[in-house]
Amino acid sequence: MSPETTDPRWLDENGHEIDEDHRGLVYDIRTLIDRRRMLGIFGGIAATTLLAACAPTTSASTGSGSGGSAGAPPQGAPGGAPAAEDDSDLLEGEVPNETAGPYPGDGSNGVNVLDDSGIVRSDIRSSFGSSTTTAKGVPLEVVLTVRDAATGKAMAGAGVYLWHCDRDGNYSLYSDAAKDENYLRGVQETDDTGTVRFTSIYPACYSGRWPHIHFEVYQDVATAVATGPIVKTSQIALPEETNAKVYATAGYEKSVRNASQVTLKSDMVFGDDGGVLQVATMTGGVDEGYTAALSIAV
Repeated sequence: MSPETTDPRWLDENGHEIDEDHRGLVYDIRTLIDRRRMLGIFGGIAATTLLAACAPTTSASTGSGSGGSAGAPPQGAPGGAPAAEDDSDLLEGEVPNETAGPYPGDGSNGVNVLDDSGIVRSDIRSSFGSSTTTAKGVPLEVVLTVRDAATGKAMAGAGVYLWHCDRDGNYSLYSDAAKDENYLRGVQETDDTGTVRFTSIYPACYSGRWPHIHFEVYQDVATAVATGPIVKTSQIALPEETNAKVYATAGYEKSVRNASQVTLKSDMVFGDDGGVLQVATMTGGVDEGYTAALSIAV
């Protein structure tokens, strides 16, 4: 029998109409595949195979679907451990390329901090060189796990350059109030699990942008400090619930107003898909500090 609809969103790979109870999951996955142009770290499995698995079958057993959101990536576990030891358990799209913004400090817009002695470090709270100013704010550890999108394997030995604004929304090297500083910038090498850890402070929410952290992935540290080819430029989004708790503390007063005027959906960077592959998993608290963990495929 011919399907009642010709809309390809509601047809399975054999041209049969998908019943309404299964359309949401299939459509979500099709949309994610279309936006990212690939299925993350499911190495050689074709997209049509996944869609076929989501479509209804002729089996008499119907069973209810799981409560997880379709296409959502597994997040890095607290402490930076991968969400699963078996790569085949991971369904993750390649993290999208995003703008480095006007304050990268990588030589693409004026000053280049990557070739400065001292940039390779895990604790990025203080400036190095002629200034030793330490940025104030709620403690934050950033744990980023990097995987190869084609194979799902950990990218050991990669170079990661990470930077973000301070508690007042200023970027070191650029903003007038922090032009003589180079804090909140650093480069680290991924370990055997593809993970880097940076000790920092929680960034502000400044006007027009959702709270975020910038990063660039390089083949290795040597390439990073030589400002060589970049493998991936993207951003980490910080979750709303944690933002609200941090911004209620002293020193973040401006962030309260700015955060009330932007959402993930309205943000110029994360708005395309709400940052589905870029929102960090948070642990900790205001007093002891937070850990923001994210696993990405590049």
